[in-house]
Amino acid sequence: MAQASMGDPENPATWRLPVEAYMLTKAQARLVSDTRDDLLDQCMAKAGHPAWTPPPDLPALGGKTLTDWRYGIHDAALAAERGYHPDAEEQKAYDAAMGAGAVDKTGADESTVRGCVEQVNGQVPSASPRADLVQKISGEAFIQSGKDPQVVRVFADWSSCMKGKGFTYAKPMDANDDPAFSDPTVVSDTEVATATADIQCRDKLDVEKTWFDAETKLQQAAITKHQAELNTVANDNKTVIAKAKAAR
Repeated sequence: MAQASMGDPENPATWRLPVEAYMLTKAQARLVSDTRDDLLDQCMAKAGHPAWTPPPDLPALGGKTLTDWRYGIHDAALAAERGYHPDAEEQKAYDAAMGAGAVDKTGADESTVRGCVEQVNGQVPSASPRADLVQKISGEAFIQSGKDPQVVRVFADWSSCMKGKGFTYAKPMDANDDPAFSDPTVVSDTEVATATADIQCRDKLDVEKTWFDAETKLQQAAITKHQAELNTVANDNKTVIAKAKAAR
């Protein structure tokens, strides 16, 4: 059975959930994406549009792994500077990439692009056709983990801890998702104070670890139920990687 793991017990970004055994790693996903982009460029050039370019890959923003920020913020130094917002330079790079987009000045029609995409899909698929199952297990386990008795208990303890510091929230994500902190261009003193208290209470009560353990159990149960299908996903992933490497 797929197992959970913890690289650094103090850093949730290094933790690994069981369902990740059936996902492409970040490096593998980049290999597939880059290969597909190259193949698409080649197809469009052959179709008479050598200047066509695909949309750029967006820089990472916020969480860098599946578990980084999955249970909320955990970097005290970043929170003291940015509250619940991502690193300022990351945000700047992300905004710049979004603004640049892909400007197609070749006049290529949609049918040509669509035809090249279909051709590339046949050469190097973007993912297993059964990848939706993996995402479903991941999403449902996360939602259900919030109802686990131990998680409910630690949320209540966290809420009491926050109240003692002058902040009223029922659950950690209520603070994380507070509309008052939603403006991407504004980091207020109140946000920084809230985020700092949030992390102090999380660390004191081991909120992330409790939540991670609950989700791990739920994922393992779902994996056992769908093991045959997930074995196929794992084989599909190997095939996708092999095709990407062969096409380089």
